[in-house]
Amino acid sequence: MFIQTLVTGLAIGGIYALMAVGYSLVFSVLNFSNFAYGSIIMLGAYAGYYILTQMGQPLFVAVLAAIIGSAILAYANEKIAYSSLRRRNASSLYFMISAMGTAIFLENLVYATIGSRFYAFPEVLTRQNLNVLGTSLGILDAFAIVFSSVAIYGLHWFLQNSKMGIAIRAASYDMQVSQINGVNINRLIGLVFLLAGALAGISGVFLGMKYMVYPTMGWITNKAYIAAVIGGLGSLPGAVVGGLLLGVLETFVSAYISSAIRDVFSFSLLVVLLLVMPSGLFGKYLEEKV
Repeated sequence: MFIQTLVTGLAIGGIYALMAVGYSLVFSVLNFSNFAYGSIIMLGAYAGYYILTQMGQPLFVAVLAAIIGSAILAYANEKIAYSSLRRRNASSLYFMISAMGTAIFLENLVYATIGSRFYAFPEVLTRQNLNVLGTSLGILDAFAIVFSSVAIYGLHWFLQNSKMGIAIRAASYDMQVSQINGVNINRLIGLVFLLAGALAGISGVFLGMKYMVYPTMGWITNKAYIAAVIGGLGSLPGAVVGGLLLGVLETFVSAYISSAIRDVFSFSLLVVLLLVMPSGLFGKYLEEKV
């Protein structure tokens, strides 16, 4: 029972980690919480669902389409909702207001065009379980763990070894100094949103397969925001650890106490952590000196 619960928690935590990394990637550069990210994830789930059901394509094509579609949508979101604010040097409050407006717009657009029905993904991954070391492991959970790990490792490698990845890390410390040293900030921010959107597409498909697809499913990304805060906003390793930790803790609370208090536990954990460790587990507190 313990190992089974742990594996399930890691699978859910892997999805949380993907979403939390997308949140933290944007926050690390622009220093605001992109609340429209949940709607991008929701639309990625719809894209994967329709590719599978209406076009009859295999799962990897649906995932690829969701990645590309969500990346383009996230890029357009930045250009339409945020770039003009950047040019005017607006405060982070206006970015968050614009993000919330975008989220509400996209959610209601789905209501108006697709409707409010719940859609279940077809069983592209069999419901049979794998027996691993005496533990029953669902194929969907195993696939989610492996795919999430590969995606996060790929992003880590890109940020550590590529020229643009190094530029993103430099901009996360000081955007103005990076620009002085020749970094094209507009191109860099566009790339950040493309990467965050790609992660949104992956996590949207997995969320749809794990649960269902519906217009308000983007609000489940509040859990990813909690995970990002736990790890430390702006810290990508912290986002991964926070996502896995939150997924495992929620699963154990549901299994051993009650699933009814799972959300209560998550938000209570957030409040307690902000009181005790405002910068999270891996976040850095930077004091500006004049």
